[in-house]
Amino acid sequence: MLLIQDLKYAFRSLRKSPGYALAALLVMALGIGANTSIFTVVNAVLLRPLPFGNPAQLVRIWHTPPQSSFPGVKIFSVSAANFLDWQRENNVFEQMSISAYSQMNLTGSGEPQALVGEEVSSNYFSVLEAKPFLGRTFAADEDKPGQNHSVILSYATWKTQFAANRNIVGKQITLNEQSYDVVGVMGPEFRFPDFAKIWTPMGMTPAQAIVRGEHHYTVVARLKPGVDVKQAQAAMDTLSQQLAQQYPADDKGWGAVVIPLREAIVGDSRPALLVLLGAVGFVLLIACANVANLTLVRTIARSKEVAIRTALGATRWQVIRQVMAESVLLSLFGGLLGILLSVFGTNLIVKVLGDQLPRFHEIALDTPVLLFTLGLSVLTGLLAGLLPALRSTNANPNDALKQGLGRTSADAGPERARGVLVIVEVALSLVLLFGAGLMMRTLAALHNVNPGFESTNVLTFRPSVGISRFENATQQAEFTDRLVQRLQRLPGVQAVGTVDSLPTQGGSMQPVGIEGRPVLAMADQPEVGVRVITPGYRTSMHIPLVRGRDFSASDNAQAPGVAMISQSMAKRFWPGEDPIGKHVTLTFFDKQLEVVGVIGDVKLSELNSPENDDALYFPSAQFTLPNKEKWRSFLPTFVIRSATRPEDLIPAVTGAVNEVDSSIPVQDMKTMDEVVGESIAQQHFTMLLLEVFAGLALLLAAVGIYSVLAYSVRRRMREIGIRMALGALPSQVLRMVVLQGLRPTVIGLVVGVLASLAVGRVMTSIVFGVKSTDPITFAAAAVVLFVVSLLASALPGYRAMKVEPMKTLRDE
Repeated sequence: MLLIQDLKYAFRSLRKSPGYALAALLVMALGIGANTSIFTVVNAVLLRPLPFGNPAQLVRIWHTPPQSSFPGVKIFSVSAANFLDWQRENNVFEQMSISAYSQMNLTGSGEPQALVGEEVSSNYFSVLEAKPFLGRTFAADEDKPGQNHSVILSYATWKTQFAANRNIVGKQITLNEQSYDVVGVMGPEFRFPDFAKIWTPMGMTPAQAIVRGEHHYTVVARLKPGVDVKQAQAAMDTLSQQLAQQYPADDKGWGAVVIPLREAIVGDSRPALLVLLGAVGFVLLIACANVANLTLVRTIARSKEVAIRTALGATRWQVIRQVMAESVLLSLFGGLLGILLSVFGTNLIVKVLGDQLPRFHEIALDTPVLLFTLGLSVLTGLLAGLLPALRSTNANPNDALKQGLGRTSADAGPERARGVLVIVEVALSLVLLFGAGLMMRTLAALHNVNPGFESTNVLTFRPSVGISRFENATQQAEFTDRLVQRLQRLPGVQAVGTVDSLPTQGGSMQPVGIEGRPVLAMADQPEVGVRVITPGYRTSMHIPLVRGRDFSASDNAQAPGVAMISQSMAKRFWPGEDPIGKHVTLTFFDKQLEVVGVIGDVKLSELNSPENDDALYFPSAQFTLPNKEKWRSFLPTFVIRSATRPEDLIPAVTGAVNEVDSSIPVQDMKTMDEVVGESIAQQHFTMLLLEVFAGLALLLAAVGIYSVLAYSVRRRMREIGIRMALGALPSQVLRMVVLQGLRPTVIGLVVGVLASLAVGRVMTSIVFGVKSTDPITFAAAAVVLFVVSLLASALPGYRAMKVEPMKTLRDE
C-alpha cells in the first residue's frame, strides 16, 4: 500500500516537472532499449536452449589433425570408416549420427530450384530427439544404398515450394531427375543445420564405408545419462590411440575432440557477443549516471521542500523512498519505451547483420527478454535514484531552510557527487570509444590485407548440377567448357574461369608426396590446399604468374598431369630451388603432377590468417575420380571478370546459363567483393554495433557534462555578476567555467585509460592487425572525448559570458 502511495505521489510530482521527466525518460529509454536489443540477440544465440530434446546431452565430434601436416588447424571433418569404428566401439554415447552437405535440384514444378541440405544417417533425428511437424523421420531400411530415395522437407521449403500442402507426405517429388518420396516435414523451430532445406538418407555404400583418409562428414552424438563431456573426451582419446595403432597409414596423429553442440553452433560469435553485451552495459551505466545527475539537480532544487517535510516529522527512510519511487517510476516508463526502441533495433540487427550470426532465425522478443527488461528497468531506477536519495537526506534542514538562490556551502557535497558521476560517464565513454576504435582499425587492417587477387569487377556464381545430370566427370567438364565459351562471348566480359572453392571460403586440404623425398604414410604426409581450376581462372582473378606458365587448353585428360603451385608452397618444399619441372603426387588421386608454374599466394580461407596458404592448382580437364559417388560433390564456381560493374552482367549471365541448359538453376550469384566482405562479416558486425554504442555514450556524456555546468552556472549567477562587476573579463569567466567542466573530464580520461587496458585484453581474440593496447587508438579516443567535453563545457561558459552584472545583482 505504501508503495502504491509513493508511486502515485511520484507520478504527480513528475507531472509538475515535465522537462526533467522527459529528459530522464529519454535517457533511460535509450540505455534500456540498447540493452534489450543486444540481450535479445545474446539470449537467442547463447542462452536459449537448443530446440532439441535434452540438448545438454548433445555433442559434436570432430577429428583433430596432426599439427605437422595441419599447423594451427584445431578441428577437422570426420572420415566414414573412423565414424563407424567410433559408433561400434564407444561406451559413452547412446547414439551417434553422421551427415554430409548435399545439394539437389528440384524440378517438375516451374523453374528448377537448387535445394541445399544434408545427407544423414537414419538415426539423425532420433539422436536430436526432433519430432516432425508432418509425417515421420527416416526408417533404418531407407538408409541403404539404392533405397535412400526418401526426403524430409524443412518447414520453409514446405511453405515456399509446396504451398504448405498438408497432403504432401506420401507424394513424390523430383530431385536431381529422380523420384523421391516425401516422408515428413520438420517444424518451424527445427533449423539444423541453418542452411538445410531438405534432408535425405545417406545410403553409404560399402566402398565409402571403408575410406579413412578422406574427411568430409560431421558427427552429432548423444551422451549416455551420467556421462559428461570430460568422460566422453577421455574415451575418444583412448579410441583414437587404438585406431592410430591399427591403421597407422591413415590415422597416425589423428585424434578426436568432443564439443557440446551449443558451443559448436555458437562458434566464434561468443567473444564478440559478450563484448557487445559488456559495451551496452556501459551505455546503461552512463545513462544511470546521467539520470542520477539530473535527479541530484532536482533534489537540490527541492531541498527546502525536503527540509520542511523533515521538520514536520518525515523520517529519512520516507524521504529516500519517495526519491527512489520517482526514479523507479521513470525507469519503468523508460523500460516500456525501451522495449519499443528495442523492437526496431533488433529487427534492424536481424535484417542487416542477422545472417552473420548463428541461430539468427530464433532472435525475437520473448518472455525471458521481457523479464530481463523489467528487472533491468527496476535496477536502473534504483541505481539512478540511490545517490540523489541519500544526498537529499544528508543536508542539514536548518541550512536548507536558510538557503536563498545564491551559492552556499550546502552546495559543495552535491557538486562533488555530480563531478564523480561525470568522471564515471567520461571513463565509460572512453572505454567504448577505444573498443570501437580497435574494431575500426581491425577492419581497416583486414581491408589492407593483400588477398593475392583483385576482387573488383568480378562476378561469381555456381550452377547447381545434380549427380544424375552427367554420366561421368568428362561430361561435366564438357558442360563447363560450353558454358565458359558462352560466357566469354558476353559483352564486357574480359575473362572467365572456374574453381571448386573460392578464395576466403576454405576448401579441400589434401596430403601430397614430394618427388625425391622419403615415402611417407598418408597420415604423415604434408597437407596443402588443392584447387581445381580452368585455364581462365588465374586471369579472371588477376593472380600474378611468378614463374613458368599458366594452364592451357592442351592440358587435357590425355596430356601428362600438370600443376601450378603458390609461392609459399614453393618456398616450403624447394627453398632456394627452381620448382619448375619438379613432381608432386596427390595421394587421394594417386596422380603425379609436374609443376609447370608458380603463382602468387592467395588467402584460401581467412583474411586474418597469419601465414600464407600453401596451394596447389591443377586443371579441371585432368580432374578424374574413380567413381561417381566421389565426384558428385564437385560443383565448380564460375568467376567472370568484367570491364564494367559486375552487377550489370547478372541478367546476361543467367540468360547464358539457360541457353546452355535451361534445367540447371543458378545459385550464389554475388560479386567477389561481397565474397570477401562475408569473410570479415563478424568483425564488421562487432564494429558497427560498437560504433553505435560509442556514439550513444558520447552523446550521453556530453549531455551530462552540459547539464552539470548549466546548472552550476545558473546557481552561480550572483557570484559571476559580482566577479564581472569587480572587473573580471568575459574571457576569464569563460575560462573559469570551461576549466570547471574539463576537470572531471581529465580525471575521467585517466580512469578510462586504465579501464580500457583491461577491456583491451578481453578483445584480444577478436582484433587483428592492431595491439589491444594500441596507443594511437587510445590517443584518438581521448582526443574525440576531450573535444566533445570542451564543446559541452563551452556552451554554459558562453552563457556565463553574457551575464549583465547590474541586472543580475538587482534580480538577486
